[in-house]
Amino acid sequence: MKILLVTGSSGLIGSEVCLYFASQGWEIHGVDNNQRAIFFGATGDTRWNQNRIAQEIGSSFHHHEIDIRDRQGILQLLKDVKPDAIVHTAAQPSHDRAADIPFDDFDTNAVGTLNMLEAARQACPESPFVHMSTNKVYGDRPNTIKLKELETRWDYDDPEYQDGIREDFSIDQSKHSLFGASKVAADVMVQEYGRYFNIPTCVLRGGCLTGPNHTGVELHGFLSYLTKCNLEGREYKIFGYKGKQVRDNIHSHDVASFINAFIAKPRVAEVYNIGGGRANSCSILEAFSITEKYTGKRQQYQYLSENRIGDHICYISNLDKMRSHYSDWDITVTLEETIKQIVEAWQKRK
Repeated sequence: MKILLVTGSSGLIGSEVCLYFASQGWEIHGVDNNQRAIFFGATGDTRWNQNRIAQEIGSSFHHHEIDIRDRQGILQLLKDVKPDAIVHTAAQPSHDRAADIPFDDFDTNAVGTLNMLEAARQACPESPFVHMSTNKVYGDRPNTIKLKELETRWDYDDPEYQDGIREDFSIDQSKHSLFGASKVAADVMVQEYGRYFNIPTCVLRGGCLTGPNHTGVELHGFLSYLTKCNLEGREYKIFGYKGKQVRDNIHSHDVASFINAFIAKPRVAEVYNIGGGRANSCSILEAFSITEKYTGKRQQYQYLSENRIGDHICYISNLDKMRSHYSDWDITVTLEETIKQIVEAWQKRK
């Protein structure tokens, strides 16, 4: 039986990866110490998800209550487990929260990733290492692309970006937010361990990663939090850009499916922009309309003219490279189906 080690195993992507690989017969070792509850308070608590995956997977799931900042603890764990593959999803995930906790943010995102990489190099250098990065590594440079304003969204007004942003888009000379900067450090380090030590590593620069098992909060988890606000009649805050800012949304199942494809046929130091692409993109206003369709409730919201620092006006991932390298993979869950599942999950969880 093959062994998979997943950090952030109680989070959205981590839990999806655990369940996906368990269904393929893998033994799963999950690393999670519920830091989301520390970062975001009680609403960010993921223990419910830890319990859910433990019940669904059963005896082939092993939980490890270790902080990825614990260098020796992580090294010893990897030496003991010797996983056949590693999926690193643990992070401080908030663009906004990072400014209030800069040391926690950098120590978790940058140093924690280095701890994982070095432990992997010493314990299992032949094992594929998949790292969940973010499109925030591009900083606010996507806002320099010529845009056009449509009735409900902003869109690219440059044919070069009709299918979205490619992996060769610059990550330099732009404003990132401290979160974006810490993720840049981790992103580049994962590439470097691949090139320098010839380790099969992969960086996934996520767009809007979402799904029914997301514990969405105001500072992280766009569609999940928006849906929760709708169902509870809570006011959702729009920060600038007329609510027409665009995100491409990818269901966590499709993320796990791509990770499976990469681990089956790994490459060295690869980078992929992983998102929903144009077909699964929407603005906040458009997300309101789709959510209202499935809840039957009007979205309550407040508009604040000041946008978030370094926020993207329009971001769509170009999926050509992913589809070229792994032709059997593609998006399988539509935006509407994703939002429908999120609505049903919050209704059930309540």
